[in-house]
Amino acid sequence: MKDKTKGILFAIQPKAAIVILLFIMMLNKVLAGPDNIALTAKAKASASLDDDFKASNVNDGLVYYDKLGEWSSDSKMNFWGGVNYPWVQLDWEESQTINKIIIYDRLSLKSHTAGGTLFFSDGTQISVTAIANNGTPKTIEFPDKKVRWVKFQVTDGDGDNLGLSEIEVYPAPEDYKDPVSWVDPYIETTRGRYFFFVTGSRPFGMIGAAPMTRNKNQMGGGYNYNSTEILGFPQVHGWMLSGIDIMPTTGDVDPSKGEQYWKSQFSHAGEIVQPGYHKLFLDKYKTWVEQTSTDRVSIYRFKYAQDATAKILVNLGGYIATSTMTDARVAKVSNKEIEGSINTTGRLWGGPDNVKIFFVAQFDRSFDSLDGWVGDVQYKDVSKLTGKSGSSPKNEGQSYRDAPTTGVSAIYNVKQGDELQMKIAISYTSIENARNNLVQECNNWDFDSVREDSKREWNEWLGRIDVKGGADTQKIKFYTDLWHVLLGRHKIDDYSGDYPDYTQGERKGSHTVNAELIVRTVPKTETGKPKFHMYNSDAFWLTQWNLNILWGLAWPEVLDEFSASLVQYADNGKLLPRGPNAGGYSYIMTGCPATPLIVSAFTKGILTKVDSNHAYDVMKRNHMPGGMLEANDQYIKKGYFVEGWGSAGRTLEACFQDWALAQMATGLKRTKDAKYFLNRSTGWKHLYNEQQKLIFPKNEDGEFLHSDPLSGNGWVEANSWQATWSVSHDIPGLSKLMGGNDTLCRNLNYAFEQAEPTDFVFGYGDGYISYANQPGCSNAHVFNYAGKPWLTQYWVRKVNEQAYGGITPDKGYGGHDEDQGQMGGVSALMSIGLFSLRGTASLKPVYDITSPVFDEVTITLDPKYYPGGKFVIKTHNNSVDNIYIQKAILDGKVLDQFWFDHSDYVKGGTLELWQGPMPNKNWGIGKTLP
Repeated sequence: MKDKTKGILFAIQPKAAIVILLFIMMLNKVLAGPDNIALTAKAKASASLDDDFKASNVNDGLVYYDKLGEWSSDSKMNFWGGVNYPWVQLDWEESQTINKIIIYDRLSLKSHTAGGTLFFSDGTQISVTAIANNGTPKTIEFPDKKVRWVKFQVTDGDGDNLGLSEIEVYPAPEDYKDPVSWVDPYIETTRGRYFFFVTGSRPFGMIGAAPMTRNKNQMGGGYNYNSTEILGFPQVHGWMLSGIDIMPTTGDVDPSKGEQYWKSQFSHAGEIVQPGYHKLFLDKYKTWVEQTSTDRVSIYRFKYAQDATAKILVNLGGYIATSTMTDARVAKVSNKEIEGSINTTGRLWGGPDNVKIFFVAQFDRSFDSLDGWVGDVQYKDVSKLTGKSGSSPKNEGQSYRDAPTTGVSAIYNVKQGDELQMKIAISYTSIENARNNLVQECNNWDFDSVREDSKREWNEWLGRIDVKGGADTQKIKFYTDLWHVLLGRHKIDDYSGDYPDYTQGERKGSHTVNAELIVRTVPKTETGKPKFHMYNSDAFWLTQWNLNILWGLAWPEVLDEFSASLVQYADNGKLLPRGPNAGGYSYIMTGCPATPLIVSAFTKGILTKVDSNHAYDVMKRNHMPGGMLEANDQYIKKGYFVEGWGSAGRTLEACFQDWALAQMATGLKRTKDAKYFLNRSTGWKHLYNEQQKLIFPKNEDGEFLHSDPLSGNGWVEANSWQATWSVSHDIPGLSKLMGGNDTLCRNLNYAFEQAEPTDFVFGYGDGYISYANQPGCSNAHVFNYAGKPWLTQYWVRKVNEQAYGGITPDKGYGGHDEDQGQMGGVSALMSIGLFSLRGTASLKPVYDITSPVFDEVTITLDPKYYPGGKFVIKTHNNSVDNIYIQKAILDGKVLDQFWFDHSDYVKGGTLELWQGPMPNKNWGIGKTLP
């Protein structure tokens, strides 16, 4: 697919096309990923003032420093006010493709470089105007240019010694050198949750640090692109878990007044935002902040642009976006180290009522003093500090809790150009384990090596799937999808293998009350290493349509790990968790979603970290009364849940989970169980409404609750139109009830046509088809199973572009419910043209084929699980018009059906697809699925 602009405009309605075109026009304004390449160029200039202001200062990375790291010419303003046009030039040894330059004037108000001209080696030039006279950035964006050098000549200025503090140059996508550069963390941050944007984390790392600009949980909480202020840098961004907030400040700051007092303005210009790295400038404090991390340790580098008294605030009290910090304990270990703990409470959506976070923080130089505060009371030169217990409602009418801010300030006298580094290690079990995490993972002060190691790890994980072709926007979105797929869920076990268990409390709604911390240790291998990790995670609700598939394709160890972790939770507390929270239960959502995840690992042959028979016994127990499925007498006797919240939605989910369990029972030769659970999986049929030809909820007497197919009554964040098709295990059964495939496809196609004008995006339970939330995320793939795969190819392309094609801060995932990678998982699978309607949970799992947006997809197979090396998907004649599969060949053999076996996938090989502008209605309708 060569046309980079048309690629995102495929077959979209006029109004939507205009919106998407605006996305393209805005692309350079919000691009986050690549590094400044001016640092790799050689600088030369017209005559400089002296050696302290030489040309090489213009690309030395020192920005906002007065008389330090600046290029200054020897220019003098003549008697009528003219300037002599000084210039500076950057030369690269090889050609660079660029599309953005940022220019910073010198800080001196007596010397103002106000405007100039950018000259490029390709013969073009750009006029630059209105450069600010205070060193703030001037961003110049332009169409891609391939150049060997860039020259900036001053054409307008005021004062003597005109020059620049810095020139930054950024590559265009054509020159992105690794997957990390393609990731744009800004995408949909104006609508995301607190845990959505985490730049200071390794894949699934325990530490999850990021700047906070909006202190709320959802709808733009955490880091929000629209915000202009930094409130702090929390170290934990998890599912119902947050805490340990730091804020570098300078001057006379009273921390007892809280974040609204110590906050600072900042700008996206000059900000670098990547997986594993973040750099920004705090305008109020004239301080550069850089962050990176290991698995369990965050490391910061502060660079001071002016002489000041610096205060590093460590805030250990009050509300942070998803939980509330109370009961702070902090002690000075030395003049370079503090240790302590907090209690976190007030989780909105469930989890243990109290969870402790322990920490150790170190500085690379001794602080002059350590002050503290508790509420509005301040203390000087403390050695220990104890915060207050208890919390109160944050705002009237809201469920969030607040508590007095509490913490310590590490105080330094700094000079312009000074650097100060800080490391913070956390643990959920003890201070000793936090310190061991720090010693084992980050026992040095080499910030740059930690950053490079983080980038290497992210590139290795993201690079498991390599794509070629497609539009630049599609590639940016794809690798951002993968970043979310690998980001949101976090380890909770220490380097030693110790982890918290909070499962012993009592259930109260979605919460666990009176939960006490029990420290356990992950089972070890013969060499003494932990067999797997334990995780904090949002619910696995309906992940059979995203994470279960995608993790199993490129990161099978992740699926294996999570399966073992979920079973371990059940070994501790009897129940398989839905959304495990810090070693305890949150009871969020419905059913027993752990079952299809674990079964999909078993059926793919990658369940190695826990015994299969034991895992099965745990799941079976949780599918019976008293288990997480909540299978009551009504469900067991009638085959469906009646009335109550989400009865029809719960029924369809439970039936799929029972079917998945039956698959594993068959594989383990538990014939009686297989028959029992397979029979239970058919109960959804009792809810079929013959008149409406859709599924509806029923009451205790077996009567339909209502007749409105767009009503969410009786559903879980869905309605009859959206969720009827979610009986993924038995589409032939649904087709038979509807009167055949033609009727099913006609009805489903009608729903897609109704949803297309709104880009297939609706709020919870609204509209015909919604790809903004889990219940509708399989719908486009249903046509494959109803005899019309060309409709799947058509609607998958449409949904992928309209619902998921945006790459701006307010678009990309439907704007409602990107639950730690689930919408990203659907988007990524659509882009590579693979899916599994049955969540790879069938005894012989298969992958459904759709129409990839990329010309070539290469998945590197994990040799510990799959022996085949690589699996490649090549798409011939791919374009915005050629969306229909004409024929397919798998490893040299003609493939007539729309699917292929997982057993073929693990061997490696090549799937070739030929595309065309018209559907081939003879392809994909042959062989019966296993």
